[in-house]
Formats: sequence, structure tokens, C-alpha cells
Amino acid sequence: MRIVVVGGGMAGTIFANNVARRLASELRAGKARITMLTASDKHVYQPGWLYVAMGRMTPDELEREQASLLDPAIALHVDPVRTFALADRHVVTASGRTHEYDLLVIATGSRPVPEEIPGLKEAAIHCYSAEDALHFYDRLADFTGGRILITVGLPHKCPMIPLEITFAMHDFLHDKGLSDKTEFYYTYPIGRAHSLENVARWASPEFERLGIRQETFFNLKEVDPANGLARSEEGAEVKFDLLVTVPPHRGQAVIEANKLGANGFIPTDRYSLRMVGEHADSVIVLGDTTNLPISKAGSTAHFEAEAAAENVAALVKTGRAVRQYDGKVFCFIEAGKDRATYAMFDYTHPPQPKAPNAAMHAFKMAYNKLYWASARGLL
Repeated sequence: MRIVVVGGGMAGTIFANNVARRLASELRAGKARITMLTASDKHVYQPGWLYVAMGRMTPDELEREQASLLDPAIALHVDPVRTFALADRHVVTASGRTHEYDLLVIATGSRPVPEEIPGLKEAAIHCYSAEDALHFYDRLADFTGGRILITVGLPHKCPMIPLEITFAMHDFLHDKGLSDKTEFYYTYPIGRAHSLENVARWASPEFERLGIRQETFFNLKEVDPANGLARSEEGAEVKFDLLVTVPPHRGQAVIEANKLGANGFIPTDRYSLRMVGEHADSVIVLGDTTNLPISKAGSTAHFEAEAAAENVAALVKTGRAVRQYDGKVFCFIEAGKDRATYAMFDYTHPPQPKAPNAAMHAFKMAYNKLYWASARGLL
């Protein structure tokens, strides 16, 4: 079986390594082949950008060479796909090379698009890249007081980041002695503080305890950078001294260009992780690239990749799949600089966040180091 993995992020890397381990004998015998096509020779641990934005990590701590993370049996090409010829079961890369496949795994991820809201890119800070996270820290470190407005677009990568970044900034400025000079104004697009109802029930009292103001049903329409003003689709206007955003996201441009899914998100079966439609027998979709109504989180990508890899190996060995993805997600929630909790849920069981504590924060920080073993398929 010729397996082509498009995308070298968390989902693609964990999937490829997991399959390589399960099909080690078939790979040695030439009965299977795994090829990864990616846009970068670097692999980034994206949840770490929050810590860069708070001055607690540096970008180099979050990067590894992609080749160093892959099983030696996987053929890596830093040559991004430009054309998906699904009917003919091949892809064409930027170099013009054609890669034929029996099974295609698309794990191209998502990207922030603050430019889609007038004025947002110019006025706001966020932490979805090294450059943006470093700029975030510069602005936060120079902040001397005023109103910090937090706005959230949907969908977005990492479901807990609006809460985490608010709690983290609160502790950062408290340590600088600016609590009495700072007002936090948290907004959210729907009628509660978070899309997950039980997470919102936990978060709102925490915000109230810290004096963080909340406004729901706030869908950002435009920003007036010159006057420090944000306007919502609902007609609200809020002044700010510092605008922090979790911008809306889209799938990668190549997915949109190839018309594989609206806004770059590919229609995906929630259990099999197969592409919905005529190419279901030959295309699997993982991570942020799916259109599944679940959190776009690293753990989502991880659990999907494991389920898909187990099924692919079983197909090669026995001719049929052996499991379904159950919607499992596990998200740490940083509740400040030294406390954390978590949300664990799936398609049928909602999250039940507990009171934050130092032990869970320590666990989260340890996982930041253990991630590299996870990416290699060792955890």
C-alpha cells in the first residue's frame, strides 16, 4: 500500500509514526510505503506560543527538525502539495513532482485570518506564530494600564486559548503591580463565556472572582485602530487601550484552491475520519483540516491520528478497520501562571472541569517537554 501523508504537523506526524511502527515488517518487505509531504523542515509545538507571549519560553524551545521526529522508514519531502487529483489518486507538489497513492491522509491544519475583519490585523495582538507571540510580549511588557479588550472569532485553533490568555495576562500584570490600573474586558461570540457549556460554567465565576468583565453575543464586525474602538455585529462599541484577539481561522489555502471544502475544512465522517463522498475509500482527513464540530486542538489531532493509524494498519494486515474515533479530546486549561485544570470529553460525554491547582499546572508544563516523545509515537 502506498500511503501519502500531506502535512507534517501533529496529526500527520503522529499518524505516520504510528503506522510505520505497526507496519514495520510490511515496510521492510516493500509491501507498504509511507511518504510525507510538508511545507517546512521544522516541526513546531504550537501550544507553546502562549508561553512565548508571556515571556516564559523562547521560540527555539518549540521547534525541532521534522526529519528527527520521523521513523526512518518514512520518506520525507519538504515539497508542499499544490494539486489534489483525487479522482486519479495522485497529488502534485510545488516542485512539479507527482506522488501516486492508494491512501491519502490530509492533515494540513488551519491558519488565523485576522485580515478578514477590517482593522483587526492592524490593531490587535495574538499568539499564533513566533513573530506574533514575541510582538505580543513586547506590547504586554510595555503596557502601563488601561482597558484590555479580548475578542474571539470562530472557529479558532485551541479551544481554551481565550480563557488561558486572559488568565495569563491577569497574573502577568498583577505581578507588575498593574492590577488597579487595568480593566479586563472579555467578549465571546455566543451567549456564554465559552462554547462548551460546562467550561463556561466554570470560567464565568473565575472571571467574576478576578474582576474580569464579560460581554457575550459579541461578534466582532470591525476595528477602528486610530480611535481604539471595536464594533460588534450586534451593535456594541467598546473602547480599548490594548486589543487582544483570538482571530477566526480557516483551513489552508491549498484546500480552498482545490475546492475540497468550504473555508478550507474538508467534510469528514466523524467516526471513520474518511472524507465524505466519492473518495471515502482512499482519503482520510485529520486534525484541524476536518469540518467536524469538535475542538480544533492538539489532542484532537493526536487521538484522531492514533485511531486512523490503527485502522490503516488493520486494513493492510486483515482487510478491514477495527475501531472508530469517539470524539475524544483532552485540553489543559491554564488558569494563571501557576494553576491549571483540564477538560476531557468526547461525542457523548461533556467536560467536567475541576478547580485549578498547581499539580495540574506542573503536569501541563511537563507535557510541554514530553510532547516530542508523543510526536515520535512513543506516548
